[in-house]
Amino acid sequence: MSGQWPLYEVFVRGKRGLNHVHVGSLRAPDDEVALHNARDLYTRRNEGVSIWVVRSRDITASSPDEKDPFFEPSGDKVYRHPTFYDIPDDVPHM
Repeated sequence: MSGQWPLYEVFVRGKRGLNHVHVGSLRAPDDEVALHNARDLYTRRNEGVSIWVVRSRDITASSPDEKDPFFEPSGDKVYRHPTFYDIPDDVPHM
């Protein structure tokens, strides 16, 4: 990888109150240049109010292929399910 700039993942928030959404990737020599290039590349029509750039190597994520085994342990913890608790009659919307 010598001579090649690091890969960054770009996340843009379209409007206040919305979540940041992954919009693409780019290469840049440093964080500041990555942020400016992301702005120029992914928000040309003023469609963003906030941009995150994160080096790809710094992201740790579960694999969609391992969805069932990765999330399965939480299913056997009865206390995480609302049916485990007695809900008082005066509590609305449960």
